[in-house]
Amino acid sequence: MFRSQQYRAKAAEYDELIKGSTDPDEILRLQEQQDRFASLADNEQGLADEYDNAVQVAEQGRSHGLALAAEEELILRCLGAAIIMQWNALPTTLQREIFDTAGSIGKLLETAALRGQIARFLHNHKDDAGRGKRPLADDTPAEARSCTLALSRWDDEGGAAGDGPPI
Repeated sequence: MFRSQQYRAKAAEYDELIKGSTDPDEILRLQEQQDRFASLADNEQGLADEYDNAVQVAEQGRSHGLALAAEEELILRCLGAAIIMQWNALPTTLQREIFDTAGSIGKLLETAALRGQIARFLHNHKDDAGRGKRPLADDTPAEARSCTLALSRWDDEGGAAGDGPPI
């Protein structure tokens, strides 16, 4: 916007020169210069406005993307919790496939460490899975409560049993 103001100031200078001139040729030349600087000022202002609009649209899109990412993260957490809750009921081949898939997500150099973490987690929680629904403690995070309540409601409504093949 600074350049726009500079161009407008220059156009104002030519306007003053026009007012003080009596030569028609000089007035014509000065008016052309004034029009040129006024046009440059308008162009600069338009570019600045378009840039501001583009930045605002990008920021809105980014915040919308963050909201979607947060929603998807909650869904993935709920699905992960549901798998862990039913882990012992899953066939061994499916357990291995899920383990292999989960262990291969992420950076290639961290795959072994991730697989170790997943294996330790599954080992530490192997007796927790499939025990049925445990009551929620008062200190259970709201996110976990939401996932657990959604799973309970889904189970109460028949879950996947009456819905045909799982998706």
